[in-house]
Amino acid sequence: MTRATHEAPVRGQAAEPAGKSRPARSRALVWSYGPASAITLGAIGLWELILRVAHVPEYLIPTPSEVAADFKSDWPVLEPNMFVTLREIALGFAISVIAGVGLAVLLHLSSTLRRAVYPLLIASQTIPIIVLAPILVILFGYGIKPKLIIVALICFFPIVVNGIDGLRSVDEDLIRMMLTLNGTRWSIFRRVEFPAALPAIFSGMRIAATFAAIGAVFGEWSGSNQGLGYIMLAATPNLLTARIFAAIVLLTVVALGLFGLVSLLERVLVPWAPRGGKTR
Repeated sequence: MTRATHEAPVRGQAAEPAGKSRPARSRALVWSYGPASAITLGAIGLWELILRVAHVPEYLIPTPSEVAADFKSDWPVLEPNMFVTLREIALGFAISVIAGVGLAVLLHLSSTLRRAVYPLLIASQTIPIIVLAPILVILFGYGIKPKLIIVALICFFPIVVNGIDGLRSVDEDLIRMMLTLNGTRWSIFRRVEFPAALPAIFSGMRIAATFAAIGAVFGEWSGSNQGLGYIMLAATPNLLTARIFAAIVLLTVVALGLFGLVSLLERVLVPWAPRGGKTR
């Protein structure tokens, strides 16, 4: 009896923090996303009010309600082109992640290679991507190749830089401990350096995710007959401003979705990464 009475509270206490209740999760979601949602809805309402009071023509700046109506009427045009741009963004981003992480690892493992390549990497960012886009279209044609290269180039740099910084900022005490345990260079990299650098790598991937849509639009503007960038370009001379804004909204949703996917992968693969000032 005495043993049972002592064990019951311990079991009860262990069961309490198993998860948050629904009201607690709802309050957490409201606290996290409520202010941004309120500001966004307020800005949309103010936009609608000002344009209606000022009687601004739709071909100059459409109201949010006119953009929403355009989604309904132009969805058969917007939907297939959205998936074209989404494919370019997803494949180009994947290429940039593989190439960026791979180059960061190579530059970290070889100091000679880092001294030779890193300055060139920095200098390459002084060339505007919008200038390279027409050249890539001339070289590779109007297919998907130049779009993938442009997206990969625009997403590549933040992943490489954050990866190198993360790999070089590993705690020296952990490396010394591995050396005392006769750890090889590969085991130190695999067990200490790379896991410690993953939060920085994912940080670079989140930054790159917000740039991926810009690269796809640049590529489509330079030469394409499909995609949201092409839709925007074709709608401009016809003064279909609502369609342009609808395409912008879709690009924003795609970029936010990619950002959210990267953040979700970080939570799953790097649960020890600090978030919001707290380490989970």
